[in-house]
Amino acid sequence: MELQSQVLLWELVLLHSSAVLLSSVPSGSLPAASSVVSESTVSWAAGALAVLRCQSPRMVWTQDRLHDRQRVVHWDLSGSPAGGPARRLVDMYSAGEQRVYGPRDHGRLLLPPSAFHDGNFSLLIRAVEYADEGLYTCNLHHHYCHLYETLAVRLEVTDNPQEAGAHWDGEKEVLVVERGAPALLTCVNRAHIWTDRHLEEAQQVVHWDRQPPGVPHDRADRLLDLYASGERRAYGPPFLRDRVAVGVDAFARGDFSLRIDPLEPADEGTYSCHLHHHYCGLHERRIFHLRVTEPVAEPPPRDSPGNGSSHSGAPGPDSTLPRGRSVINVIVPEGRAHFFQQLGYVLATLLLFILLLITVILATRQRRRGGYEYSDKKSGKSKGKDVNLAEFAVATGDQAVYRSEDIQLDYKNNILKERAELGHSPLPTKNIDLDKVFRKEYCK
Repeated sequence: MELQSQVLLWELVLLHSSAVLLSSVPSGSLPAASSVVSESTVSWAAGALAVLRCQSPRMVWTQDRLHDRQRVVHWDLSGSPAGGPARRLVDMYSAGEQRVYGPRDHGRLLLPPSAFHDGNFSLLIRAVEYADEGLYTCNLHHHYCHLYETLAVRLEVTDNPQEAGAHWDGEKEVLVVERGAPALLTCVNRAHIWTDRHLEEAQQVVHWDRQPPGVPHDRADRLLDLYASGERRAYGPPFLRDRVAVGVDAFARGDFSLRIDPLEPADEGTYSCHLHHHYCGLHERRIFHLRVTEPVAEPPPRDSPGNGSSHSGAPGPDSTLPRGRSVINVIVPEGRAHFFQQLGYVLATLLLFILLLITVILATRQRRRGGYEYSDKKSGKSKGKDVNLAEFAVATGDQAVYRSEDIQLDYKNNILKERAELGHSPLPTKNIDLDKVFRKEYCK
């Protein structure tokens, strides 16, 4: 008899739950329409590496290594007459394991074993009591898809059978049940994400589109297609196809940022990143308006100390030039080569001066030797001529006067005595005719 009553109760549950759905329907049950998550304008200089950030942790590709425990449902109770914080009543994983927490609730709280097959997560309370009053919440968690959904039902217990029933208070369902009767708290969600276990490994798709300036969204060009299986497809114009790339481990890190290297002025336009996770119901789109600017010129190097120049003395840009262009004065610093070059100039000048001085000295000496030879030749020519020279009188007074002394010598004869007297007597004055002497020399 008890088994028949439980069967009847579950039939009522199925009939009642077929007409009741969660107020919040997941996006996976709706048509796959991308929602714009962000839209931004970015600017990069031509020739630089441009990176358009597109990241989502929900797109990380992970398989079910927890034996299908990535989906779970649990019922909580708060606001009971006994007071206190919210407490966990019962939970169940998608593998079919059900766990009741309170000792008094064993056999009183029931969840349908086929909840993750037919989407019926309703809670059945047998023989309600006043202690069961409060706010009940049905919580659905999908850890793989990062989805969390909640449905609230308020339970009230009465002794009057006529007051039993259900109504909507504008935010949640209010269920009034007679004390001792069974109560069914409805929670139904038949979206495939909660019922289809084998679709968790469905492919995720990411693609990048590009709109040239003035082209609408529906006529955008496809650049890349990425699949979780590792397949990749490249499209787009040839001038851009070889310069765009997405990381190889994009699905492992959830980073699908587009890199353009090097960036060219023709790359301007609108780029959009589309993330599709059909199993989890994820359809997002991120839009980037890319602008390409002129490359920034590098500042000139600082002046070397001692060269007498500075940045403050450099002339400013010419205002007559068209906008966007500027004149840059580049001052190259002096190095060692410049020092050795100047030293070479000084040494060469000094060497030239020394050579010039030596040349002047040699020329002067040669000129003097030439004058001596000329004088000798001139004197040689004058030898053949008669030279009339006056007679030079040699004064004997200049000669030294020897004091005659009386020397008593014993001479043997008169001849020796005369010679001795002549030696002590002063010499007589002698006239010398030089003309005759020169003539004798010439005759010889």
